[in-house]
Amino acid sequence: MGPERAMAGAKAWIISDGKAGHEALCLGVAEALGLEVEMKRIRPSGVWKAMAPWGPISPAERFGRNGTLFAPPWPRIAFAAGRTTTPYIRALKRRAGLKTYTVVMLDPKTGPATADLFWVPQHDKRRGANVVTTLTAPHRFSPRRLAELRAAPDAAIAALGAPRVAVLVGGPNERYLYPEPVIQRFQDLVRSLSALGAGLMITTSRRTPAPLVAALEALQRETGALLWTGEGPNPYAAFLSHADAFLVTADSVNMAGEAAATGRPIYVFEPEGGAEKFKVFHAALHDLGVTRPAPERFESIETWSYPALDAAQSIAAEIEQRWQRRKSLLTGLT
Repeated sequence: MGPERAMAGAKAWIISDGKAGHEALCLGVAEALGLEVEMKRIRPSGVWKAMAPWGPISPAERFGRNGTLFAPPWPRIAFAAGRTTTPYIRALKRRAGLKTYTVVMLDPKTGPATADLFWVPQHDKRRGANVVTTLTAPHRFSPRRLAELRAAPDAAIAALGAPRVAVLVGGPNERYLYPEPVIQRFQDLVRSLSALGAGLMITTSRRTPAPLVAALEALQRETGALLWTGEGPNPYAAFLSHADAFLVTADSVNMAGEAAATGRPIYVFEPEGGAEKFKVFHAALHDLGVTRPAPERFESIETWSYPALDAAQSIAAEIEQRWQRRKSLLTGLT
């Protein structure tokens, strides 16, 4: 990122429904481009929310009028992610025309004219002339940010044994289950890491079920692991940057993708269940040499490396190329 980027310093809007995960997708790409970001958080309600992503914006929002949330001057580029943001990016594209390059992150299941460019993960089905895909999702853990975090280690992390292993824990979803035997298997697996002298940095997610949290809390008391379960400052970024290796549950595509930004070994634990798109994703990471299946019990901690995956940079480069191509075709576009 810097003055060498073609769009560095340009004004950008991120249209958000407030979901942190959606904002992270957009911010990762915007930061890779070096853009000056303005967050536009929307709160449609009633029938207008129900009709998204296909319906219009409520006339009461007076889209495009002075003094409203969405008023000129239009940004150079705008991002949106999530069903309820789609009518807004479509309205912006219609009002701003070629002055604003519009990007939709994830597939809203609307037509190709909704935006200038769509990004979807590689395991999704959407394809087209204005669709770009990457194996992992974009995020804000750039090489620069990871290096800055490594340069200033937290005292608690620095005191851990080596190697330091970040244990990134998801939870049940519509595809994966965590019955008691799975929880016990996972607890035993993490315990075997500690038995090898590894320093454990464990973080749960909003999906992590209470019985699994309780099992991890028992491990914390037993092993001296660092454990974050949602209270206090989130150490996730510090865990990523300081880990020598990772153990990630297969139900979280994002956690595996973020760990892959480090170039460090990733073991994947399979809960009960699964789905084709998850299997395709994990098979692709395995084939690239990024991940390996977690064993039933760790007898040793292997080390391997691979080129760090940085989807945000890949998407940013694609946007720059397409913007420059359009700019060269349209005299007077700045």
